[in-house]
Amino acid sequence: MKMEELANEGEAATTHAAQPDFMRLGLEKLDAFRDEVADLEATLADVVKLGGPDVEKKSSRLIKQLNAFEPSITMIGQIKAGKTSLVNAMVGRPDLLPADVNPWTSVVTSLHLNAPIAEDAPTASFQFFSQDEWDHLVENGGRIGELSSRAGADEELEKVRKQIAEMREKTKARLGRKFELLLGQKHNYAELNDDLMQRYVCMGDDFEDLEEEDQQGRFADITKSADLYLDTDALPMPICIRDTPGVNDTFMMREQITINALRDSRICVVVLSAHQALSSMDMGLIRLISNVKAREVIIFVNRIDELSDPANQVPEIRDSIMQTLADNSGPENPEVIFGSAYWANVALSPELDEIVSDSAEALYNWAEAALSAEAAEMGTHELVWHLSGMPQLYAALSERIAEGPGAETLAAARKKALNLVSGVRASNEMISMRLEGDEVSVMSREALSSHLDKLEADNLKRLNDKLDIVFQQFGSRVDQSHKRFLDRALESLLQHLETKGEEEIWQYSPDGLRMLLRTSYQVMRRNVGAACQEVYAAAAHDLEDTYRSAFGVDVTNFTITPPVPPEVPPPVTLGQTIALDLQTSWWKGWWQRRKGYRAFASGFYDLIEAETAPIVAELKDRQAAEIRSDAEKELRDFLAEQRALLEDICSKSELDFADLEDVFGIKAQQEREELFDYIFEELTHNAGAGADE
Repeated sequence: MKMEELANEGEAATTHAAQPDFMRLGLEKLDAFRDEVADLEATLADVVKLGGPDVEKKSSRLIKQLNAFEPSITMIGQIKAGKTSLVNAMVGRPDLLPADVNPWTSVVTSLHLNAPIAEDAPTASFQFFSQDEWDHLVENGGRIGELSSRAGADEELEKVRKQIAEMREKTKARLGRKFELLLGQKHNYAELNDDLMQRYVCMGDDFEDLEEEDQQGRFADITKSADLYLDTDALPMPICIRDTPGVNDTFMMREQITINALRDSRICVVVLSAHQALSSMDMGLIRLISNVKAREVIIFVNRIDELSDPANQVPEIRDSIMQTLADNSGPENPEVIFGSAYWANVALSPELDEIVSDSAEALYNWAEAALSAEAAEMGTHELVWHLSGMPQLYAALSERIAEGPGAETLAAARKKALNLVSGVRASNEMISMRLEGDEVSVMSREALSSHLDKLEADNLKRLNDKLDIVFQQFGSRVDQSHKRFLDRALESLLQHLETKGEEEIWQYSPDGLRMLLRTSYQVMRRNVGAACQEVYAAAAHDLEDTYRSAFGVDVTNFTITPPVPPEVPPPVTLGQTIALDLQTSWWKGWWQRRKGYRAFASGFYDLIEAETAPIVAELKDRQAAEIRSDAEKELRDFLAEQRALLEDICSKSELDFADLEDVFGIKAQQEREELFDYIFEELTHNAGAGADE
């Protein structure tokens, strides 16, 4: 069987009991959002009555896009903070993901909950590292290897190489001759079961006595990501929860994987342990979340079940977290929720008497501080669920989804629906004029196509010309900030050497560079949005003129609404570890190997320039290219939709009079006008409300 084909179709799926009603606590905002989607779907069904089969296809496509909306939430956090146990509780399946995995594991697991998928699509898919990614790790030692090599830290580099050699030998022992063939491949499965998770996500060491396909962790070394598709009764809509492997590991592979996951999500949940809260070891976490909008960061402090006195300790921990964030330029006033994944999973189990005694005492202690009078109406399982913090977490997530990506998705869909109605109405007006015997002058199909080709080319050029200016200005600011940082750091180093000599190791934070680059990025983001709005509005105006010139129709309430500029992703790459962040043994070794001020100066400048250049290039080149591509795609899609509507009107103008009268009778036309007015008013009102929000 080929790698890409569905495998193990006969395996039994992991079963789970019906989820309790209390899992719906906190999801009210998502319920309301789903109701709004249903209302829009009903309005689109009315649009179908007005436009016939062609409009039905367009309406169906728009409804399909609405139903496929899947906001993603990325979970990041400290290792051993109980992040995976929390994810299991969120989906109501305590044993779904293995919570106690070997620290080697670097798999991003995406749980697609209630996502609409094709009947023959896999429910579990595992992607392996590519040959290039594996070579980078094995040959260079990943980011730590690169950094150590640049710094001349031979001892550190040798440690890294030794660890990687051990990993490589174990991997080859597991996979044998298949190893090279597996890289870059994907394994798909029709059914999800516990054995799959053990095989692809959990590490294991004892392979000699096991059958080949039963080996735990057989593919874990080379598995990069897992996509699992599950139905969850409690959720009223699709959601994707991404469980990341953390940010601290020997080769910084996890850090890069987590950065990529954050870039693809609008909402981030940072999971901390109540025992650790935020310590100096978590600067990597703070750096990452500092580059995400504060509103889109939720901090969940887990494992309060292990505190001796949570009622009094929780306020102290909260104060400590907020102070640490303030001291280290973290997000301002993020929402902080305290809870226990352990309690949540206990609440989901049939019996509560298995809870350990210390945890039970902590539960009673926390109940006195956290429960209100309304708790008297709750059953025991629901009480434990409430104390676990899960309803508060889902309430925070629901609010951010509904008010953020959800509101944007609805606004964009309403604008598309409004444009669809405007197009159908223009078509209707032209048909009415013909039925009433008026002479209608219509642009030929060839002339219309040529005109739309030019309109698209002109507006794409207009967009790219404006974006060229935005990105050139951004690139200049970034280069200036980079050079300014290097010059200041070098000056600080030389001052240190002059005042304190070579014996005392110098420290310098790269946070100044991050702040400068973040400010430049924010300016670029605003300028991209302004450029897109201007060009999209101009394209909409050009299309309005096209309707009038192509069909000679002047329609009441006729307007073409420009699309919403695409969301510019946060610059999470700025959270990447830079050599100056690491005051470790190799840094001391680098320092001790320098001889003379000149050697310090040139060695430092080359090292930090090489370290920071990839971050600068990522922002200037790759992210800028992605932003441009998204902006272009939004414009192309908008123009393609309008082209289809205009060509549809053109085709109706070619129907002979008899066919036209059969399909669109005069009485029917009058009824359609009334429905047009109702739909236009409905969509305009809701689109305005969405924009105000």
